[in-house]
Amino acid sequence: MTNPRFTIIFAAAALIAAPVYAETELSFYFGGQSSPHSVVTGTDPGNNVDDTPDFTAKWEGRSFEAPIYYGWRATRWQSETFGWGAEFTHAKVYSDQETRDESGFDVLELTDGINILTVNAYRRWPNQFGALTPYVGGGLGISIPHVEVESAGGKTNGYQVTGAALRLTAGAKYAINETWGVFGEYQNTVSFNDMELDNGGALESRIITNALNIGISYSF
Repeated sequence: MTNPRFTIIFAAAALIAAPVYAETELSFYFGGQSSPHSVVTGTDPGNNVDDTPDFTAKWEGRSFEAPIYYGWRATRWQSETFGWGAEFTHAKVYSDQETRDESGFDVLELTDGINILTVNAYRRWPNQFGALTPYVGGGLGISIPHVEVESAGGKTNGYQVTGAALRLTAGAKYAINETWGVFGEYQNTVSFNDMELDNGGALESRIITNALNIGISYSF
């Protein structure tokens, strides 16, 4: 008959000796990003058109104009299939001329970044198609845009923490070797922006971005 004490000791030793899966992956990407129309509300004292603007802004992404659209993330894979990490995306939105004419703004844009910083969770399916690994992810965080607004009521130009942000990602990575890989993905962000104006006014808008990213990753 097996000694119960020996069995417990053996099981504990096996657990301690078993390797713990851990992989760190650093990823960097560029891509094409767009943003659908969004409703802008708030106040802009001194605006020639309306002190309390309420309008629909038509946004342009201009991903390949400086400063370009880009992002990076660090992921800690706790197992072959599950990981978590942090991600930063530098996206942009410019209002079009029609929007500015109708709302009374000379400048209305978040163009040194509508910067999204999130903590994410990921699920992947390793080597489902040879060296190709599909993955999905989602996260919560904050929006840190560079607010650039100018009208007859005054000028605002600077970084602000404006509210919460959400992120969803779906893509696939192709392993070049055990260390390097390339990937392509679709990414969606939603940010809730409450922007303060230097003239005492404020603007609010929920801004959505849609992006197709390509990038490179390094694992260790």
